[in-house]
Amino acid sequence: MKIYTRTGDKGETSLYSGERVLKCCPRVDAYGEVDELQASLGMARAFAQHPTTGRILYGLQQTLVSAMAELATLGGGKRICSEDVEGLEQEIDAISQKVPSGFSFLIPGENPCSAALHVARTVARRCERTLILFSETEKVSDEMLAFFNRVSDLCYILARYEDEGE
Repeated sequence: MKIYTRTGDKGETSLYSGERVLKCCPRVDAYGEVDELQASLGMARAFAQHPTTGRILYGLQQTLVSAMAELATLGGGKRICSEDVEGLEQEIDAISQKVPSGFSFLIPGENPCSAALHVARTVARRCERTLILFSETEKVSDEMLAFFNRVSDLCYILARYEDEGE
């Protein structure tokens, strides 16, 4: 089986739900940003020094598959729910206990994992902005928007954990 299909050669792609759309449509931009975030998190996970970081990132990557499926499906149901947001908040709170308190602006690059997490944090912020723009024309759940807001917070605290934690 060949990896290429030639069905996208004229600038269209298929959504998960089967519809054909332009590759530059806002929906494709939205789940494309999530795909980039997932790849960024995979790089960070590959560099993780702490097993806790790897576990959290792997779980997050699994949830991002659901987010992409939700975004790539016309008329599909919600896959990101309030429990997903709460789960991120619990992880953020638990990791926050393991690093010096307080927010500070950091210069990324102390180690490969934290540097990759800072890249992922900025990609998460771009995902959030893209989803907000997408929500101007299509329905995006409040949970989806809150989830991506928390992802960037989680990346920040995990970067600090990789730099300074236990």
